[in-house]
Amino acid sequence: MKRIIILTVLLINASVFAQVQFEAKVSKNSLGINERLRVDFTMNADGDNFVAPNFEACGFRVVGGPSQSVSQSWINGRSSFNKSYIYILLPTQKGSLTLKQASIEINGQIYKTSPVKINVTNAVEIPKDPNEMPAISADDNLYLVADISKTNPYLNEPITVVYKLYFSYNIGITNWRELNKPKYNDFWSQNIDIKQLVAQDGMFKGERYRYVVLRKTVLYPQKSGKLEIEPLSLDIDCQVPTNRRNFWGQPLMTEDSKRVSAGSKVITVKALPEKGKPEDFSGAVGHFDFQVKPSKTILKNGESLDLDVSVVGNGNLKLFTLPKPVVPSALEMYDPVHDENVTTPLTGMTGRISDKYTIIPQYKGNYQIKPLSFTYFDLGSSSYKTITSKPITINVLDGPGIASTGKTNPEDVAKAKFEVAKSFAYIKQKTSLKPMKKDDFLGSGMFYSLVILPFLAIPFFIVGKRRKEALDNDIIGNKIKKSNALAKKYLGDAKKHLGNKEPFYIALEKAMHNFLKAKLNIETSEMSKEKISEILLSRKANAETVSEFIHLTENCELARYAQSSDSAIQNDYDKAVEIISELEKQLK
Repeated sequence: MKRIIILTVLLINASVFAQVQFEAKVSKNSLGINERLRVDFTMNADGDNFVAPNFEACGFRVVGGPSQSVSQSWINGRSSFNKSYIYILLPTQKGSLTLKQASIEINGQIYKTSPVKINVTNAVEIPKDPNEMPAISADDNLYLVADISKTNPYLNEPITVVYKLYFSYNIGITNWRELNKPKYNDFWSQNIDIKQLVAQDGMFKGERYRYVVLRKTVLYPQKSGKLEIEPLSLDIDCQVPTNRRNFWGQPLMTEDSKRVSAGSKVITVKALPEKGKPEDFSGAVGHFDFQVKPSKTILKNGESLDLDVSVVGNGNLKLFTLPKPVVPSALEMYDPVHDENVTTPLTGMTGRISDKYTIIPQYKGNYQIKPLSFTYFDLGSSSYKTITSKPITINVLDGPGIASTGKTNPEDVAKAKFEVAKSFAYIKQKTSLKPMKKDDFLGSGMFYSLVILPFLAIPFFIVGKRRKEALDNDIIGNKIKKSNALAKKYLGDAKKHLGNKEPFYIALEKAMHNFLKAKLNIETSEMSKEKISEILLSRKANAETVSEFIHLTENCELARYAQSSDSAIQNDYDKAVEIISELEKQLK
């Protein structure tokens, strides 16, 4: 009989689990890319931990949901249950797409839906209810435009691209998302941050529109010829008025969406003219000022100077190199420190770039740094311009000598270097000799020391062993040490749990009990309120401190179950540290 009952229960459970259904239902298996898809994940038993598929990875975007639908009914004594998670999706690409599996836990078991194939075609015409027909269409009143400041620039001449979204006064924009970001191949680009989108009034196609500036970008073409700017594409959610009216006669709004693109743009870039181009031209385009400044021109032996080579102005400041100074061989010049203080507004880069060289003279004399030339292409006059700095004379007052002439002879420099090296040379007056043949270890002083050392260590070993035995036999002392260590450990644990009430008060109570065990040599079972007070007062502890200690000990148990704020927990911890510290000083 017992076996029959067990078998019956197993069969009933098996039938219950077999009846659990969890599946994905779609409103249609083929739709246009402009249509919406409804997906219902339904189950006939309640479950937990529902996990939807990654719709974006499947080629869809969620535009509605998730929403839940639950129904339960009783018919002729039998119950039925149905629960659904509902999503509204919009396809983001065409082709054969697959909705992957969703999962849920029902009665401790994981169930998954089967993948669903969806075919997405080109946009289709969607029939609409005449009562819900929009009074105006988003298609004819929503445009994305890319304004190009110049379509025929020179190489490295700045141009700007401003993306504007135009929409009529009857349309409300609720959301927008970038589908394809523009790519600027063969351009140096800099996006300009827009802190807040502001709707403005403007004219478009001869009519008044509102528009929002979505993106601003400064571009510097890096090669000549025809260059393409790939389009920016957006998915726009908006509200448009319908033919229906409310009680006051105002048109009712309906949700609509549209995908807009600014279209690709072709920029024809002119090469810089070869006629009149100097050999030292490094690609600077714009309008600049060039300066070469030394930090000082008169130096003493051992001093150094900084030579600052800088360009200030408007143009492609980050896209060219500065000329490098040429100094006499008697001056040692180190690699420069490059500095840029450049901003990029809509008109292009502006600011200052510089290379700072550290120069250290090696010998006494006068030295000349040759003039530097900087060439740039001036956009205003469409011609090359060259700025030349003045020569710089460096006067070194003292140090190793070279004849004070405006020029340095390589032979004089080499001779001076030899004189400097000779002045630092010296003769070693002491030697360190080592014997070629070493004495044998056997019979040496080290040998006899190592033989005698173990016998000398025997008394220290005996004394150490006796001391260890005495410490091991000191049961009371060991208990005190252990309790003291535990008190410190639990106090540290309490500090770690300052933000967690229950473990904090457990650790704090243990810390205070182990402190008493270490100081008063009593067990936890002997710790009554009266005995603790009696022993502490007999040990010359302050009565107020004893009262606070007992009160805090009692509070640990109560606070574990009562409401406590973080500040109250912190105060109890600080109070415990203060009381334990006071008792350490008072107990004798």
